[in-house]
Amino acid sequence: MPESGYFAHTGDSPSRDDWHTLADHLNGTGDKAAKFLKSVGCSDFGRAAGLLHDLGKYTQEFQARLDGDPRSVDHSTAGAKVAMCQYGPLIGKMLAFCIAGHHAGLADGAGEKGGSLKQRLAKEVPKPDPIWENEINLLNELSTPQITPRSRNAAGFSCALFIRMLFSALVDADHLDTEAYYDQLRGKATLRGGHPPISELRKRLGQHLQALTQNAEETPVNTIRTRVLNHVRGQAADQPGVFTLTVPTGGGKTLSSLAFALDHAKHHDLSRIIYVIPYTSIIEQTATVFRKALGHGSSYEADFVVEHHSSFDEERVSSREGLDKLRSATQNWDAPIIVTTAVQFFESLFSNRPSRCRKLHNIANSVVILDEAQTLPLKYLRPCVAALDELTRNWRTTAVLCTATQPALAESSQFPDGFRNLRELAPDPEGLHQDLKRTRFKRKEKVTDSSLLESLRKTHQVLCIVNTRRHARELHESLRDAPGALHLSTFMCAVHRRERLTEVRESLQGGAPVRLVATSLVEAGVDLDFPVVWRAEAGLESIIQAAGRCNREGKAARGDVFVFRPDEANGRRSPPEIAQLADAARSAMRNHGDPSAPEAIEAYFNDVYWIKTWRALDDKNILRMLEERRDTLDFPFRTISEKFKLIETSMVPVIVPYAGASGISEVANRLLKDLESAERPGQIARELQPYTVQIPARARSALLQAGAIEAVEKGKFGDQFMVLKSMDLYQQDVGLNWDDPTFRQAEGLVV
Repeated sequence: MPESGYFAHTGDSPSRDDWHTLADHLNGTGDKAAKFLKSVGCSDFGRAAGLLHDLGKYTQEFQARLDGDPRSVDHSTAGAKVAMCQYGPLIGKMLAFCIAGHHAGLADGAGEKGGSLKQRLAKEVPKPDPIWENEINLLNELSTPQITPRSRNAAGFSCALFIRMLFSALVDADHLDTEAYYDQLRGKATLRGGHPPISELRKRLGQHLQALTQNAEETPVNTIRTRVLNHVRGQAADQPGVFTLTVPTGGGKTLSSLAFALDHAKHHDLSRIIYVIPYTSIIEQTATVFRKALGHGSSYEADFVVEHHSSFDEERVSSREGLDKLRSATQNWDAPIIVTTAVQFFESLFSNRPSRCRKLHNIANSVVILDEAQTLPLKYLRPCVAALDELTRNWRTTAVLCTATQPALAESSQFPDGFRNLRELAPDPEGLHQDLKRTRFKRKEKVTDSSLLESLRKTHQVLCIVNTRRHARELHESLRDAPGALHLSTFMCAVHRRERLTEVRESLQGGAPVRLVATSLVEAGVDLDFPVVWRAEAGLESIIQAAGRCNREGKAARGDVFVFRPDEANGRRSPPEIAQLADAARSAMRNHGDPSAPEAIEAYFNDVYWIKTWRALDDKNILRMLEERRDTLDFPFRTISEKFKLIETSMVPVIVPYAGASGISEVANRLLKDLESAERPGQIARELQPYTVQIPARARSALLQAGAIEAVEKGKFGDQFMVLKSMDLYQQDVGLNWDDPTFRQAEGLVV
């Protein structure tokens, strides 16, 4: 028992010999948080936050709670108050945000909504026993953080990100110290660490690339890929910062970017590679490539490559220990290779929730590869660029913008908040474009569905991409009697889509007829190779990505990409956002002979940013909210977290017990049964993600009223989990389908 008699966590012994002493927990948390921030020179801040975060446990009220008293006790506010008294209104407030929010989340600095920091600091709470000063060694003062804002106007953003990083280090350190105590108490081996170092992964990749080169056919495309790889790796010793990697589809961007990242990380002593992908549909494919390249085949036991996204199918991990380790790594991204979505990455950077912010400190001291950089939502473009800029400026992070259609994100009169000192990794992007050009673009005006279907029927292997799920489904319904007619959209759950993509690839490789009608989900990074592609008008980046599915391997001299305008008389009006981008793409295609040329792409993005207006690129005024509070530090963390949603939708999930090719839906049904008896559904909900289909809330209400869906276990979790009961509405060829116009009306504008 400690001399003071204060504990942080209970053990098993009635004598309390194995209880977790409060002094040990505070010092352990402080040491861990200090270590997390050492590489960026902020160790003292991490240590102070860790030492003070549970100061409110030095009270008889909290100790009584450990003895079984059911009354809740605020144990966070006391430490926040001490931080303000000890370190003053600026540095103290930075710490206070983190300490007060380490369970509830970062609060707004001021205001009446949701318990602001100002309200918390004014709250009367039990005072800690002064004995705490004998048990922890708190620094008398802290120096101002060494942060260099981009400009005075950006100082608020810089300071807010510093607070988030400190918050992250504290939350992770708190969890890990508690976890370590209970692991030791139960005699359980830790699931943390044990990953191969960056140097070992770099060595494995080198061996893999050497084998690829030796076994590859001597084709022009393979020669170009080797040239790109060698040129990119040759720049790995360059100073950290922001790079672009502009390589046309098929030029080997994925492995070249990974090779650069590992070389760069080894040279500059960086800790990990974070690969950020826009769509969950291609994460599995990329992660599999990485596992194979890094010497672990396609096994999901390769825990040093961690997929963090909503559609990860946990059934693919064979061992319980392996699954637990992967789950642990998704909590704080402590593995050397993370593959995640843009939604997970950027929403975490603007979140206030402890569970989402916990990993942020591990983005520091890393290489972030932003795949398909052109897909960043325009409404949040400026905040996303500001976050990447700040990470590279003050947090020892290197960012690589990796795409075939590089957005115009350099600082300019059109984009004054753009990146400075952008460095291109690829050798001669213009020359690469010419060398890897495998398609020709042909425009078609006002194409009716009947003429489009006629063209699709006449073509042995063809991909048609349209802008809404409804249009894709109706085209397929009219085409389904043609040999090889297939459909792909988010009407199908993720498990079903994976099966369909496998079927498409096998048919293409075997020379069988394939007439695939799909939405844009097949564009970015999906490894398909059609001789002919039809693409409904959209943004130029989407058109070029669609072209990347055409003649991908260069089997023909040129593949044909037909860009067509659907006949609006048939009710084929594009969603407003897509229509606006299509106007800019039409202009670029008129003014440039080759719409995929770098100069056409640059002109297109400049046009898009001009059309959207400067303010519209930060639609929620996030940067302004931070700028206006740079002097007081009363940042509205909770408000920003609520507003920053990359995917703004009224869509809601329906769980589909999809049977797959076997006709037996064992996995989905087992998970649903587990859900019925679960008290906390979080983990099961994540496992069910691959079996969900997103539909409009209005359509789900109609399906519920019709008895086609029902809530799990009689509404045990409210309307959070709705399961499709009428499985005749889920069809093997198109996924979730309904004929009632009440259901279908809302689908017209859904991609």
